Order: sequence, then structure tokens, then C-alpha cells
Amino acid sequence: MLTVLAYSMVVVFMFLIMTKRLPALVALILVPIIFGVIGGFAPELGPMMLAGIKQLAPTGVMLMFAILYFGVMIDAGLFDPVVKLILKLVKGDPMKIVVGTAALTMIVSLDGDGATTYMITVSAMLPLYQRLGMSRLVMACVIMLAGGVFNILPWGGPTARAASALGVDVGHIFVPMIPAMIAGVCWVLFVAYMLGRKERKRLGVVELQPLQSKAAKAAKLAQEEQDAALVPQKAYAGFEQPRQVNAAMSGYTPAAGATQFGHSDGARFVGRRAGADRKVVHLNCPPEVENCDDIKVGDPKTARPKLIWVNFGLTLALMVMLVLAVLPLPVLFMIAFAIAIMINYPNMEEQKERIAAHAGNVLPVVSLIFAAGIFVGILQGTKMVDAIAASVIYAIPEWMGPHLAIVTGLLSIPFTFFISNDAFYFGIVPILAKAAAVYGITGAEIGRASIIGQPVHLLSPLVASTYLLVGMAKVEFGDHQRYTLLWAISASLVMLVAALVCGVIPFMGVAS
Repeated sequence: MLTVLAYSMVVVFMFLIMTKRLPALVALILVPIIFGVIGGFAPELGPMMLAGIKQLAPTGVMLMFAILYFGVMIDAGLFDPVVKLILKLVKGDPMKIVVGTAALTMIVSLDGDGATTYMITVSAMLPLYQRLGMSRLVMACVIMLAGGVFNILPWGGPTARAASALGVDVGHIFVPMIPAMIAGVCWVLFVAYMLGRKERKRLGVVELQPLQSKAAKAAKLAQEEQDAALVPQKAYAGFEQPRQVNAAMSGYTPAAGATQFGHSDGARFVGRRAGADRKVVHLNCPPEVENCDDIKVGDPKTARPKLIWVNFGLTLALMVMLVLAVLPLPVLFMIAFAIAIMINYPNMEEQKERIAAHAGNVLPVVSLIFAAGIFVGILQGTKMVDAIAASVIYAIPEWMGPHLAIVTGLLSIPFTFFISNDAFYFGIVPILAKAAAVYGITGAEIGRASIIGQPVHLLSPLVASTYLLVGMAKVEFGDHQRYTLLWAISASLVMLVAALVCGVIPFMGVAS
């Protein structure tokens, strides 16, 4: 009965959020309560929910002050040079931007903390996606895929849990998995390339050029008009000249067939249709044009360019202390935020304005964390987690015994999605390892197989940092799951196949 109740609760929850019947915040609160009452746990639900909230409270505090800290850094312009450099390198090519997003995520993921990875990567890349009108779902997908592959680093959490639960050295699990991890990295970059090509086909390639002097500008426009006259008119089919921008240009007549988009800092994007997936985009919006597609990196009113190295040093120190675990994460971010806002905005009114400006980003994320506390508390307090684990263990037929390493790898995909990493690694993996030992499969080999599902794990509603990612990327949780799930499963399968080919996970054990 409890097993059926547990599976039903998870399935109903996933159905409601993926079909948008309920927002994740409401579903995380109401669904477990309803199923807890149905299961006869009504009198105990209060303490269970409170225990779950207490368990996730430090995470909620950390995320709240982390968002505020990186919000201040964004306002102060810390990431402006990074965005400008990336824009210069990718030259407005959506494909290169998506691949660059994956590469940046992998670099930042080396610190082992998912929340930090999301905050830094989204802060750096989101302005580019908004600037070019690219899909934020693509950005969230690529960031999560890259973060999932790098989540198997020894200091990332899952690998250390597996080693602790099985009593083996963490190096015996991770080091042999490096080739499989490299295969996963290559797959993520390939997926980023494919998704980027789709975005390039949809949007075209845009080249950034600064606005020049009036004389140079006039000469440039004359040359563009001359060039456009040589291009057949049909090559520009499908483009439309926005009336409000055309009127605001005070008589400026663009090259035939050109499209203009406004930009308040006076930059110009120029592209040219050279093929089926490449289009011409002329961008030249003077400062007086209102309601432009404003794509400037930061707000000059809040930017602090003279403090960029101070902010960089503060952020670097924060990252170092985070890796060294000098203080608990919530405390580190609280202290860092207090120092950052005091240095960059010493005036009290400015501080209040910056906090208020980011309150809209903080509230959705933190509220989801505490709502997830209710879900986790009831799932654990009612022993539904144990029921799910036991049902899978008993469902493994005897003939699969010699293949338990592969079975463990495959089970890690749904298990780390439906239950927490702690429940999987400390509750299920030791049982699988004990059964696999009969067939000569070592604990280290089971440990390697158990970390295969990490790319899918990060999509779980039980992972707090996922709410941070969707909140900062401004996408719906259910939309993100639908868009990313198949790609995440494919990344896990690629890693499993690579591990089998390299022999670090045995295809078949032999009974002793």
C-alpha cells in the first residue's frame, strides 16, 4: 500500500507540473499533504513537514544571499567584461553562444557547487540570450547537462557519498570514470552544437559593430545601400521594417530589405543572409528612441567600473573559501553580500534600492526551497522513500544478478530523480553492492555505476539548486524538465556505454 502511495504521489506531482495544471510551488505543498492524509499519516504530518523545512532551511538561506550577492555584482558590472569578451568571440553566432555556455559551465563547475555554477554562468550568459532573442530553455538545458556531467567530481557530492556508503577510496571510483566523463563532456558539447544550430537557423547570425561618427556612419550606410542594390530583393523575403524605429530614425532610410532593432547604447548589429540559416540584421537605434530592444549589459547608473578589481577579488576570495569550506555556505554568502553592498553602494537608500530590485528574483527561488522541504519531509517521514527503494530491489529478477553493475547504472537514472542522493547512496547502493559481490563485482565498480545518473538527477524536484537555475533563467520548472529530460537521459547513457567500453564497469560478473 505504501509503495503504491509513494509512486502515485511522485507521478501525480510530475504530471501536475509538467502539464502546468499547478505551479511547482503549489504542487510541492499540496500533493504530499493530500497523499499523506490518504495514507493515514495526518496526525504526524506537522512534525514531518517541519523536519523537512529545517533540513532545507540552510540551503534556502544560502540561495537567498547568494542571489543578492551576485545581483549586486551584476549591477556593479563585474560580469560586463566577460559578456563583452564572449560576444566578441562568438560574433553574434547563436551556435557559438550555446557551445560557449556549455564550456563556461564546465569551467565553473570545477568548484563542485551547483548553485554557484548556476549563478555565475546564468549571470554571464543571460544578457546575451536576451540580447539576441535566444531561447532561455536552451540555456538552462545546456547548463544543467554540463553541470550534471561534472557533478561526478569527487568534491561534487555523489561520488563522495558512494565511496562513504561502500567503504572504498573515492579515487577508486572517480579516476577510472574520467574517460566516461570525457565522453559525457563531448556529448554535451555535441548537444550544445545541435541546439545552437537550431537557434542559428531560427534567428540568424548577428555581428556587433560600434556606432561610428556621423561622417563614417553616412559613408557606411551609403556603402550598405550600394551593396544591397546588388542583392536580389527576394533574398530578403520575410523581413519587415518596424515602423516605430523607422520613424525615430528621422529620415534615415536603411538598405533595401534590412531590418532594424533598437538598442539604447547606440551599438549596431549587422549580419547578412548568406544561406538558408543566416540572415541580415541591421541594428542602429539612437539614444532618443524609446521602447527599444535594449540590450546593454549593465545599467550605467548602478555600474561601478572603478571597483571591478575590488569586486573580482572579493568574489575570488569567496570562491576560495567556499572550496576550502572555511565557513558554512550560508554564512559565507551572508558575509560576502554585506561587504559587497557596503563597498559598492555605501548610501543607505542605494542599498535599499538594490535589495528591492532583486527581491523579485529571491522570492520565487526561496519559496520553492521551503515548499520542497514539505515534499521531502513527508516523503522521508512516511517512509515512502524506503518503500520505493525496497520495491525496486525486490523487482530485480535473479537472472540479472551477473549484470548488476549495468542494472545499478540504469537504476541510478530514475532513482536519483525520484529520491534524494542520500537515500539512494546510503539506502540502495549498499544493498546492490552486497548482492553484486556474489558475482565478483566489486564495491568500487558498483560505486562507478551508481554515479551514472547524475545528469538526470539535477532535474529532480528534490534538488534545491534546480529552482535557482529556473528562477534565474526565468523559465518554468515543468518546461525545463520537458525540454531537458531526454537530453539528460542520453548523457547518462553515453557515460554508461563509455564506462562499459573502457571496462571500468563490468558487463557481466561471475558467481564465486
